[in-house]
Amino acid sequence: MKLCVALDLPTANENLKLAKELKGYDIWLKVGFRTYIRDGKEFIYNLKEINPNFKIFLDLKLYDIPNTMADASEEIAKIGVDMFNIHASAGEVAMKMVMDRLSKFENRPLVLAVTALTSFDDDSFRKIYGKSIDEKAREFAIMSYQNGLDGVVCSTFESKEIKEATSGEFLTLCPAIRPFGEDAGDQKRVATIEVAEEELVDFPVVGRPIYRDTNPTQKVKEILSKIED
Repeated sequence: MKLCVALDLPTANENLKLAKELKGYDIWLKVGFRTYIRDGKEFIYNLKEINPNFKIFLDLKLYDIPNTMADASEEIAKIGVDMFNIHASAGEVAMKMVMDRLSKFENRPLVLAVTALTSFDDDSFRKIYGKSIDEKAREFAIMSYQNGLDGVVCSTFESKEIKEATSGEFLTLCPAIRPFGEDAGDQKRVATIEVAEEELVDFPVVGRPIYRDTNPTQKVKEILSKIED
């Protein structure tokens, strides 16, 4: 299990300050929509300057026609990030085109597919997809596995079942982790580190419980201590 810290603060300087505070830890950093649109690829280069060993997850959730997704994936790979994601809803053709385009890279980034956003509860999800979160997340995961992706983004509560339906090596990245039972905020399906471990999560993503803490470095240290126990 590798901790992934979400850099979702309001400014680049605040995010970079947090990254500098955490440069001594073996962690992944998540760069999301707002941060990337505002700060661009230079922000990713800045993170690598702080610590070349930082692993970067670019969380843009690509969703478009297959060729456009493949084009975007190629450009993402050129930036040098270590992992990014697409929406599983884009379908098999898009998945195949993305993975085929990335095959030219000697060290391509990991590619994950988003199954169900953790802001959904089951009722709101069913209105759009026509099935329960558990059922559809499993279907999306199998589709992603069969088309060569490295894993999926899902809630903690689908992780173990997805691995059982695919492979123990198929990665699960899970947002909405509240390490010590912190407030759920706008997330519907949250979990603690203990639950994430039980569900075989590979990448627990923690944002607000870290960057809103008065001592983010200490909070990361405490989370890593729980992970390593």
